[in-house]
Amino acid sequence: MNTNSNIYTVIYTTIIVVIVAAVLAFVAMTLKPLQDANIKAETISQMLSAAQLVNDSDLQKMDNKSVLAKYSESVRTAFLINSKGAKVRELNTEDGSIELADNLKEQNYNIKGAGEPNLPVYVFDKAGEEIYVLPVYGAGLWGPVWGYIAFNDDCSKIVGAYFDHSGETPGLGAKIKDEPSFREQFKGKSVDIAGTKLFAIVKGGAPEGATGAVDAIAGATMTCNGLDAAINTWLSAYKPFLATQMGASLSKECDGSCGENSGDCCGGGSCNGSCGGNHQCNR
Repeated sequence: MNTNSNIYTVIYTTIIVVIVAAVLAFVAMTLKPLQDANIKAETISQMLSAAQLVNDSDLQKMDNKSVLAKYSESVRTAFLINSKGAKVRELNTEDGSIELADNLKEQNYNIKGAGEPNLPVYVFDKAGEEIYVLPVYGAGLWGPVWGYIAFNDDCSKIVGAYFDHSGETPGLGAKIKDEPSFREQFKGKSVDIAGTKLFAIVKGGAPEGATGAVDAIAGATMTCNGLDAAINTWLSAYKPFLATQMGASLSKECDGSCGENSGDCCGGGSCNGSCGGNHQCNR
């Protein structure tokens, strides 16, 4: 065959492209289990950090196998719930077959109305106390932001948090992950499930004594706004579950003192019926 002909060039190029494509496909298939293992270990590391079960410096020294073993050792149960807070199914927590619900982007769409969400709940044991870890996911300035917030046994207090991102600005928005002092602010805080906003990341600083707010990162307004929205969107979806754990109700009863105008019922909520009776107030 004439090596200077167009036919030879086309055949040669086609063969090279096919070979390269086959090699790349083989490499991708070979590396996928390792990549999946790294992603699973990283996700679990973030949950363990949020739950204050392992500090960040120790996590950095642990290999994937150790991280998975620590998870199986520490987790009591893991399960999915629906929008009403009802359990849908259990997630496998045994070492060697750990199952995570890491499709947070898809669930974010479902929370916003695309479908019925299946929200993960991870329950860890810390010195005999149950720690509930819930994920959050949303949009930062340059890409998605996500993380995990850990609550005490009745979900009345936050015991820790961990946040991550895909491309926020180093030294600014990236501090949601890189700055431990930002995450430390969440410890001891609480969420207001009866309020219109459950939690706040406040530009310029949270009000002194605020139980449901933390200071935003200076110079990272868009990232903090995105994380704020992610936290409120996801924790709002978890409201029925959180209310059950807190032993609280998402509605209050009329106490008979709200007068004739149902709009006055329970401090501004509307009443399911005439005020003065034992009717629930929509808030």
